Amino acid sequence: MPRFSTENIRNVAIVGHAGSGKTTLIESLLYHSGAINVPGNIECGTTLSDYTPQEKSLQHSIDVSLCSFDHDNHHVNLLDTPGYPELMGRTLSILPAADSVAIVVNAHTGIEQVTQLMVEKSKEAERPCMIIVNKTDGPAVQCADLLTEMQERFGAECLPLNLPAADGQSVVDCFFQHGDAATAFSDVQEVHNTIVDQVVEMDEALMQLYLEQGEELSPEQLHEPFEQALREGHLIPVCFVSAQSGAGVPQLLEVLTQLMPNPLETNPPQFLKGEGPDAEPVRVEPDPDAHVVAHVFKVAVDPYMGRIGLFRIYQGTVKTGSQLFIGDSRKPFKVTHLIKLQGKEHTEISAATPGDLCAIAKIDELEFDAVLHDNHDEDDYHLRMVERPLPMCGLAIRPTRRGDEQKLSDALHKLASEDPGILIEHRASQNETVLYGSGELHLKIILDRMQDQYNLQVDTHPPSIAYRETITTPAEGHCRHKKQTGGAGQFGEVFLRITPLERGAGFRFVNKVVGGAIPSQFIPAVEKGIHQVLESGALAGFPLQDIEVTVYDGKHHSVDSKEIAFVAAGKKAFLDAIEHAHPILLEPIVDVSIITPSDNVGDITGDISSKRGMINGTAVRPQQEVEISAQLPLAEMDGYQSRLKALTGGEGQFSMVFSHYAPLPQRQQDELVASHQPAHDS
Repeated sequence: MPRFSTENIRNVAIVGHAGSGKTTLIESLLYHSGAINVPGNIECGTTLSDYTPQEKSLQHSIDVSLCSFDHDNHHVNLLDTPGYPELMGRTLSILPAADSVAIVVNAHTGIEQVTQLMVEKSKEAERPCMIIVNKTDGPAVQCADLLTEMQERFGAECLPLNLPAADGQSVVDCFFQHGDAATAFSDVQEVHNTIVDQVVEMDEALMQLYLEQGEELSPEQLHEPFEQALREGHLIPVCFVSAQSGAGVPQLLEVLTQLMPNPLETNPPQFLKGEGPDAEPVRVEPDPDAHVVAHVFKVAVDPYMGRIGLFRIYQGTVKTGSQLFIGDSRKPFKVTHLIKLQGKEHTEISAATPGDLCAIAKIDELEFDAVLHDNHDEDDYHLRMVERPLPMCGLAIRPTRRGDEQKLSDALHKLASEDPGILIEHRASQNETVLYGSGELHLKIILDRMQDQYNLQVDTHPPSIAYRETITTPAEGHCRHKKQTGGAGQFGEVFLRITPLERGAGFRFVNKVVGGAIPSQFIPAVEKGIHQVLESGALAGFPLQDIEVTVYDGKHHSVDSKEIAFVAAGKKAFLDAIEHAHPILLEPIVDVSIITPSDNVGDITGDISSKRGMINGTAVRPQQEVEISAQLPLAEMDGYQSRLKALTGGEGQFSMVFSHYAPLPQRQQDELVASHQPAHDS
């Protein structure tokens, strides 16, 4: 039987900007709960959650790891996450597995880029969140100013559950056992009353008891409205701690176990049945006796244990010996080893209940985002994921040694299965394999792992830009494909119309053929021909997007019509329509966030303007820094990291995420079309 019931489990994602002290905080929580005898040290490479050689070398988390501890009859799973902006894809991928998000903020540096992002993404994912202000015992820490800034940036619902003590070496509880202890700022009773006022707004009967009768409310009375306030984003608790000294960590243990939601209290997961616009929401209940439904939120490849899948159980009980299906697979696998992870260490367990985070190993079919289940009624289930930044920074790669092409392909496949932020693109027209990541650091981490883990050396060079083609006006196309070679001939005729869609809509195929003008068995062949053009392009060899194709008429021959004929007819009819639809090239535009010393703002904005960029705004930050928000064409971002270092004396930093595709200026479009034309005509 599972050791803990669902209501006693807490799943908390520990997120925050690099350098905020997430890993040290986890070590302190594990130590104060008794899970470890000595807290690990980042400088010495002895922490539980940062255990890979790369992480020890960088002294920063670069991947998600799972640790857990038991406290006061509760089982708490902690997900340690990377804090580099470029690695946010890895962090965001695990949000569905967490019931709450703890955003760690460095008291010295204040609100940073990832802090802002994670507050926004927690709301988007409907995950209750709290803010942990770390490193509060250092010199010149202005916690009062930081709390005010958080309330201005994130809302008045950011309320402290404790306050730094006047001596700067401990914290004073303002929720459970509020008293008259001296604090560094504010008043304990005043803070307590503010929290209660915020929480009782969720319960009219309790509010009447509190306001009209003046009754003091206990934490037990406040529990349900507290959880509702968390679920609805009406409250963002703030806790002050020092992970290094341990100040506030025992109090944080109480907050995590007593106040953070359990799997029964958090917002339910958004499961869907089916794909696309026909997908319907389905309710998955944390019932231990129901069918098993679990979701794989991370895959790792271990040299000794093979492929390891970390998953959260949403429904049912998983036991050793259980038979589970992966997605719509018809063949089940047997759970021979059910594992609880503690960093890289693992312990076998016999069973796990809804809400728990576990792992299974040596199942090669496991993929990130897969749904595990034990009944075919759940074959089409999938979880609605948080939108992650698209990998936009690319390198064209090829093996240094001849004959390593298959080895490179295998390594890329394994790395992509571990990291949902990687995209591998094989460009036949340019004979390129392009590895995409979220930034130069992300790509460096991948290439280092490729060499260390797979003994594979590669040569790299900048890839060509991922331009796209589209149309600007509706048009019609027609082709009669007729071929007679002496024997059986080929015949197929297709009439279609194309319509531009809104930017980012992709592709839609509509069949409006009536009366059997094109027999139903040949409609997929017409669509296949259209897809060939979508992939190879019609203007300059780039994929087409944002187009709706409607096939509305055609002709067939009872003897000569076959699939190959309608593939050719569909392809040529589509090309004919595109020629009359004023096709254009699109270029990727990225949102760029640049943090620079205030003295360099003029240089940065001038450089952006010279690169066809647009400044969206600036924000003043602590320590005489400015954050510049801008949009630039991706083509202008090649080598930007080196350019930014030169402009700021090495102090500037930036991140970028894909924003949208926009029309390419005519001059650049003419150049690309002209360079492609000889190959297109040959």
